[in-house]
Amino acid sequence: MALHRWDGAPTDEVTLGPLFARDAETRHVPRYRLADGPLDPDAAYQLVHDELLLDGAARLNLATFVTTWMEPQAARLMAECAEKNIVDKDEYPQTAEIERRCVHILADLWHAPGRDATGCSTTGSSEACMLAGLALVRSWRERRRSLGASTARPNLVMGINVQVCWEKFCRYFDVEPRYVPMVEGRRHLTGAEATSLCDEDTIGVVAILGSTQDGAYEPVAEIASELDLLAARGGPDVSIHVDAASGGFVAPFLDPDLLWDFRVDRVVSINTSGHKYGLVYPGVGWIVWRDEQALPEELVFHVNYLGGSMPTFALNFSRPGAQVVAQYYELLRLGREGYRRVQQACRDTALHLSSSIGATGPLRILADGSELPVVVAELDRGVDNFTVFDVSDGLRKRGWQVPAYTFPARLQSTAVLRVVVRNGFGRDLADMFLADLVAELVQLGRLPSRLPQHPDRNGFHH
Repeated sequence: MALHRWDGAPTDEVTLGPLFARDAETRHVPRYRLADGPLDPDAAYQLVHDELLLDGAARLNLATFVTTWMEPQAARLMAECAEKNIVDKDEYPQTAEIERRCVHILADLWHAPGRDATGCSTTGSSEACMLAGLALVRSWRERRRSLGASTARPNLVMGINVQVCWEKFCRYFDVEPRYVPMVEGRRHLTGAEATSLCDEDTIGVVAILGSTQDGAYEPVAEIASELDLLAARGGPDVSIHVDAASGGFVAPFLDPDLLWDFRVDRVVSINTSGHKYGLVYPGVGWIVWRDEQALPEELVFHVNYLGGSMPTFALNFSRPGAQVVAQYYELLRLGREGYRRVQQACRDTALHLSSSIGATGPLRILADGSELPVVVAELDRGVDNFTVFDVSDGLRKRGWQVPAYTFPARLQSTAVLRVVVRNGFGRDLADMFLADLVAELVQLGRLPSRLPQHPDRNGFHH
């Protein structure tokens, strides 16, 4: 028979104390300086976990284009690779090989000619755009120097609807941004507007495949045709970079006949976000150049202090390989048909939303989700007792995060709501969102006007 001895009251708080009665949960823990001593790991985890309860639910975030759901197998692979620094290709050669395969798959998907397309992964499309811009600058300077011409004032032509990373690129690297404004009836770049701003100092034109403002595809083939005519008249020979942050993983599967990629001769580089419609958790982006000549060799660095000589072209040196491995998982797992089905489901849900929202009365659809699965709506002109900002605030009561914003210069009087449909936002969630949206519109419509009668110079009520 076993003997049991009691040695007195237990003193081991970690093993016997209830979690929320332990010291870390019953006293103040400093937030902006280091505490004097360590915490039990379970207590430290719980403190951070509980604070994060105050974040919004990612799946209900209809503002972001970023992936908020992945299969558990993909998440498991990411956890298994979290400690791998993808830049250390000598130590992690198979991760490097997986990155190379992803670049080749994207080059093939975007119809790169031949087999000498080159590219790399990045932390996201913003870094990829920076790298693309640097390649455009260096290529332009090489051409200008060969002609004995000045390289002092490079400029980049793009629509005002570009993502802020392009503004950053121009400011960081001393390139003049030449923006084509939005006007009533035109919310994106077209060929005529692009060529009107090009001159001998233009390093390139940026075309957006999937605007963050309204989900629209800019007409890459038309822009290229206008640039062809400009060159034929003796004007500058200007290249195109396609910022396909969102559309690069949508158009190849849903709009295969659309000419926007390397089938257009003037397109020298394309970027995309793997963590958007590439279906990977953040953050991973991709940049692919048409061929090795489009990426000046002077931009590629060779380092050997990680164990072997390896080329690198990136703004960020150390980062985990987990997202790249997850991207390969998605490409391998889904194939063309799988991606087509996922993106078609998103587009179908967006079209369902836009048709239902358009029938509510107070909202008028500006983008119905027939390109990127993005729905954009404004209030009818006759609604004067609430704004889209009120609608956005009201929806937060039910957990929905729906951005309200104004369009850029010359269309600043247009304020809109935007709903981004992603993988994981299916018909059931969409119908619950619609019910909450209608309820909020009914509630706001019953309220008395809270706005003064005199708009400001931009047409807004305050």
